[in-house]
Amino acid sequence: MRVNGIGFGYRPRAVYACDPERSRGRFCEEPESPTRTPFQRDRDRIIHSTAFRRLKHKTQVFIAHEGDHYRTRLTHSIEVAQIARALARALCCDEDLAEAVALVHDFGHTPFGHTGEEALNDKMEPWGGFDHNAQSLRVVTRLERRYAEFDGLNLAWETLEGLVKHNGPLTDAHDNGLNGPVPQAIRDYSALHDLELSRFASIEAQCAAIADDIAYNAHDIDDGLRAGLLTLDMLRGVELSGRILQAVGERYPGLDPVRTGHELMRRQITIMVEDVIDTARDNLEALHPRSAEDVRDAGRAMVTFSPGMAAEEKALKSFLYANLYRHPDVLEVRSRADRVVRDLFDAYFADPREMPEGWREGLDRAEDRVKARDVADFLAGMTDTYALKEHERLFDRTPDLR
Repeated sequence: MRVNGIGFGYRPRAVYACDPERSRGRFCEEPESPTRTPFQRDRDRIIHSTAFRRLKHKTQVFIAHEGDHYRTRLTHSIEVAQIARALARALCCDEDLAEAVALVHDFGHTPFGHTGEEALNDKMEPWGGFDHNAQSLRVVTRLERRYAEFDGLNLAWETLEGLVKHNGPLTDAHDNGLNGPVPQAIRDYSALHDLELSRFASIEAQCAAIADDIAYNAHDIDDGLRAGLLTLDMLRGVELSGRILQAVGERYPGLDPVRTGHELMRRQITIMVEDVIDTARDNLEALHPRSAEDVRDAGRAMVTFSPGMAAEEKALKSFLYANLYRHPDVLEVRSRADRVVRDLFDAYFADPREMPEGWREGLDRAEDRVKARDVADFLAGMTDTYALKEHERLFDRTPDLR
């Protein structure tokens, strides 16, 4: 198969990149495509999935009802994919794999952002909890039902590895969880199709992971300014943003606040991307990997911020946490959204017949563990708007999330 050769937009690929011609394959064997690499097919399957379309009405930071201009999981995922491709291109690795991991990384998120995840994790605590990364794996290996021959999307091993391990290994060499117990869904799948949980992911998955950080740091500022919860004066007190705003002011005296905010966002993305590229090149030069396996065995991530940028990024996150994510207005809406998710879980668990056909069959006789996980799968797949509609159907009063 030479679908990425001359005539198909060939670009030089580094020796440490994932080679689609040497993919470890899919759980269910399929004929290869004569026109697309395995990673290009994965990207396309992800985009055409139901889970991808649902991201349009899932919250990023602000509840979707607050306005059409705020980011959703869909717009965020597209922005992450653009940055991931830029990083992959600069590092001469597979852009399609980096894009696929970026586009699928939020599939497991519940309605109402992290509020929904925290509520669902609390409700599922007796049965192993809820983890959005593990849920993403369940979506692409079980819950999507589009194909005649298999459940899920039957993605290539490298895409699944990137989905599960884009933030680093999940276990050490002795199979101990590095950040607590590994979610059972991940362990169960890895037992069938070993994702090598103690190793780092590919360079492409690392591009997607840091692209996520770059995107939401910049775009949460943009949404925060739009909502009036952040101001340019507040951001001048943050080292990275303050430095950029000073440069913008010197270059464009008297520029209006809206354009100033956009200049801040795009310049911050550029500065972070260029820092990552320079740092990753230095890391790769020091390691001198001769294969993608060398990257997985490096013992540390290759695609990182420089120490100076890492410190500035940490300070920016702390600022956003204190002034945006924990803003009283945001917390008030989050508390109402929390109630919606908890109410729905309790209602479906008490009477699975309230769920649609295809979800409720047999649950009246199922063990609580099975019933709870099925309810969590159904709830996690909801959009914000559908969750509110269901709450209005089942309860006399639904919280106002505006």
